[in-house]
Amino acid sequence: MFKWAVICLVISLIAGGLGLSNLSAFAKRLSLIFFALFFLGFLALLGFAYLVSSAVSHSELLPAFVAISA
Repeated sequence: MFKWAVICLVISLIAGGLGLSNLSAFAKRLSLIFFALFFLGFLALLGFAYLVSSAVSHSELLPAFVAISA
């Protein structure tokens, strides 16, 4: 998503430089949507990683996993 957001931003800047204001506004809005989706996905993954790490650190099976891996 971040790649598409940057691509749309570059298209918006080029279109704005050429005087194509309608295309520039559309590409800008599309870039903001892609960036928002990327950011929400990032926050969801960050929250999931926090929940998993909390579950693993409070697990009663953690000493067994450490003994097996050693």
